[in-house]
Amino acid sequence: MAKNTVNFILHAHMPFVRHPEYSRYLEEDWLFESINESYLPILRMLKDLNKNNVDYKLTFCLSPTLLAMLQDEMLQQRFVDYLKLHEKLGIHEVSRCNKEEKEAVEMAKVYLKNIQMNRDDFENLYKRNILTGFKDLYESGHVDLIASVASNAFLPLYQDYPIAVNAQVILGIQAFVDAFGSKPQGFWLPECGYYPGLDKILAKQGIKYVPAASQAVLFSKDRCDTGVFRPVKSPENIAFFPRDYQLTSLVWSDEGYPSDPVYREFYRDIGYDLDLDYMRPYIHEPDVRVFTGFKYWAITQKGPDKVYYNRTKALAKVKEHASNYIYNIMMKGRQVRPDLDGEEPMVNIFFDAELFGHWWYEGVDFLKYLLLDGSSQQSPIKLSTPCEVLDERPKLQEIHPAFSSMGTGGFAQIWLDGSYVWAYRHIQKGIERMIELADRFPSQKSLKKRFLDQAARELMLAMSSDWAYFFHNHNNIEFARAQLEDHLQNFNLVYENMCKNAVNTEWLVRCEERDNIFPGMNYNIFNEDVFDKLFL
Repeated sequence: MAKNTVNFILHAHMPFVRHPEYSRYLEEDWLFESINESYLPILRMLKDLNKNNVDYKLTFCLSPTLLAMLQDEMLQQRFVDYLKLHEKLGIHEVSRCNKEEKEAVEMAKVYLKNIQMNRDDFENLYKRNILTGFKDLYESGHVDLIASVASNAFLPLYQDYPIAVNAQVILGIQAFVDAFGSKPQGFWLPECGYYPGLDKILAKQGIKYVPAASQAVLFSKDRCDTGVFRPVKSPENIAFFPRDYQLTSLVWSDEGYPSDPVYREFYRDIGYDLDLDYMRPYIHEPDVRVFTGFKYWAITQKGPDKVYYNRTKALAKVKEHASNYIYNIMMKGRQVRPDLDGEEPMVNIFFDAELFGHWWYEGVDFLKYLLLDGSSQQSPIKLSTPCEVLDERPKLQEIHPAFSSMGTGGFAQIWLDGSYVWAYRHIQKGIERMIELADRFPSQKSLKKRFLDQAARELMLAMSSDWAYFFHNHNNIEFARAQLEDHLQNFNLVYENMCKNAVNTEWLVRCEERDNIFPGMNYNIFNEDVFDKLFL
């Protein structure tokens, strides 16, 4: 039976948020929620498949900012505190629901059990570093790991500053090597943002392939013979694996599977529903309500009127949706096979990892059923990874991939919608000043080198596309503005001090403690005269 090759690629990313100056920091909860509801459950599911000798394949990218936070001892301890607090809440919820809300007691028990399993896995199995779990899956051959840029920068916006793009790529690869001990073959471009010429930068660093937006292939000036159903290569011999938009949208859209009314409602949470006096020990000061993860309602319909969530019905529905997804992949292959001149169709499907478990509670089960089905002999699909595909040495058509992204509209609309364009002149000025500093003060040592290295760190973090994304979505705008302005102010402080040939030691120590990402930073990455010698 002819099978359709499928490459599932999950991208895990969190913006760098680390504030040791506070005992608790609201936005650090984004990381803790993702570990608790997505990363640990996904790891547990994948390890269970390993134990049952399921021959699945999956590609996973963990962004450098996420890698840094997952390895940070302070954040690891805060995550343990987060689990302890939510375990205490779970115990109280089981008791409360038994007395006041019988319809919710079973889910309260499920949440409590999951928290306890996560705490056991985190502290005892992974010794607080879950990257060891991903490395084990990588070494077993089931999961391929790929790298990404240093701070989730949307690279097409910086094509006029190739040295800054180089810095993002090199630091991203360095973070991957530090975490997993090997060089990556694949590279995730944030939002699949590509511009002509970027392949040359990637090729110099030994990258073999990138996941790409469909527009990169479809809008190429060359006619692509196989559309988005086979990989192609760029002039610099980088393989492009274009996303199948239609199949992705069956899951990742307003009308996708996660919108089914039997699934759990994400936004209805006891952190906002229950009495403030009861919730006060579990929320942030001063009385800032937050998501707790304890959610007892099904999506039902739009509006506040909801029915209680039924886990049994939801699991039956998610199995049905996984089967339907496999069927749609098979039908897509059957449709396009006659147009591929004997080549077998291949589909590339990308998702944010946080969709599974966090945003879509049943998503981990959906992923499990896909991997189980795709690994069986009777399945109409064959699970693979881009690395495996390239190892078979397929003949790839050479094209010139187009400027593209998988953001709304396929180009740069999200990051250039007008709400954030004011920021780019400041970031670009920072890049120009960083190049100036690297040229004026080459080969510094000791305190001045640390000072300049910190300036480069702050600039990398300012380049993050996360801040623009918050502005575009009209969500957490004050936080995003504060983060951006803080990174730029820190950078400018270094610039102004170095222009006076001075170092603010007290500030440096404080700043290094907080923004401690990229420990191997070398500010000479912005010095064009020494760049090739140091980094190629």
